[in-house]
Amino acid sequence: MKKDISLSDLISDSGMTNGYDPNAMSVVKAKAWIANFLKPTDQKETIHIKDALNRIVAEPIIATMNVPNHDNSAMDGYAMNLDLLPDHGPFKLKVTGKLFAGNPLEGNLEGALRIMTGATIPYGLNAVIPQEHVELNEGVITFQTKPQANQNIRRAGEDIKTGQTILKNGRSIEPCDLGLLASLGIDSIKVYRKIKVAFFSTGDEIISLGNPLLPGQVYDSNRYSLIGLLKRLDVETFDLGVIPDDKKIIEDTLKKASDIADIVITTGGVSVGEADYMKDILKKIGEILFWKISMKPGKPLAYGKIGKCHYFGLPGNPVSTMVTFYQFVREAVLTLSGQTPVPKIPIIKAKLLGPLKKIPGRTEFQRGAYEQDDQGTFKVSPLKDQGSGILRSMSEANCFILLHEDTAHLEKDMWVDIQLFDNLF
Repeated sequence: MKKDISLSDLISDSGMTNGYDPNAMSVVKAKAWIANFLKPTDQKETIHIKDALNRIVAEPIIATMNVPNHDNSAMDGYAMNLDLLPDHGPFKLKVTGKLFAGNPLEGNLEGALRIMTGATIPYGLNAVIPQEHVELNEGVITFQTKPQANQNIRRAGEDIKTGQTILKNGRSIEPCDLGLLASLGIDSIKVYRKIKVAFFSTGDEIISLGNPLLPGQVYDSNRYSLIGLLKRLDVETFDLGVIPDDKKIIEDTLKKASDIADIVITTGGVSVGEADYMKDILKKIGEILFWKISMKPGKPLAYGKIGKCHYFGLPGNPVSTMVTFYQFVREAVLTLSGQTPVPKIPIIKAKLLGPLKKIPGRTEFQRGAYEQDDQGTFKVSPLKDQGSGILRSMSEANCFILLHEDTAHLEKDMWVDIQLFDNLF
């Protein structure tokens, strides 16, 4: 049971905000505090199943019919009544009819019935022998081994039974689920509405694409990283562009964003620089707790509320933006969307292919490239360039090497925890 905690309670806890002390908040503790404020949406909508991929089921889906809805043949062959066969072989049966899926019976059931995969098993027949297990000669089949009762017959309800819960509330719809729903004749379902996320970058030095760079300026990469990350989460997005270091404009943009979104994400403006206005603005229009988390990269992280809207202020360095999104924002989005349980990021043990330097006392997310050998062992190579401004390191990596707070320097062939990028969504 979560304790009812307010942001005021957190802010009053000086141990969490004391002078941006990097040891004031661990990654684990920060996630736990944020989780106290995340309430899943209860707003629903009905959509066609062709639009339901990655959406979250809002009401349990109950089967109203059996699947399959009739006994049918599991393969092409010959259906028969085993009672017509003697105790010992070889066995012979005259072919007296044929039956194709979706078509009426041609002939009668006095002997063997030529049958195709999916065709209904007529009453009285209790086994199907594959066509490759018989010899056919002038309308008579011969075979050596007597089939077992119900062999190669798919019984009604074998896959799904009437009244069975097939998809639970909170499930994220997978491609296979679409076919499952269609097999039950279900063409529309209730899902939770998409979470709305507004985001923008801050800084006079940040320039949008399509504009020439002046001395001291850089192109805005963070917004495009966020676009990709948010598309993976299947949310509704509002890209508010680049906002200059102007208090009035930032305040107005934050108010606009909080009016239209469930989550507002900004990049930049959450450190202690003179032009970092975000702290003062958020104190004015909402509640905010600034953390300088004991992690690398991504020390500066802000979380708070503007009305009912959640606010995440991510660092401006490109790698720090992505690391903090992966570790904090991802789980918040999935929780608010109603997905249950929220999928955790799997942690896998891997053997280091090179040494790592690490200072105890903070969590580090170093970028690495893993591979899996023929025995299934994961091995990981740390990337050489680990600076928080080196975005290339995220592109060249395929995992985070997770170095816990108490971890110190590591030597080659030691075991470490890794988080695979493929498993982050």
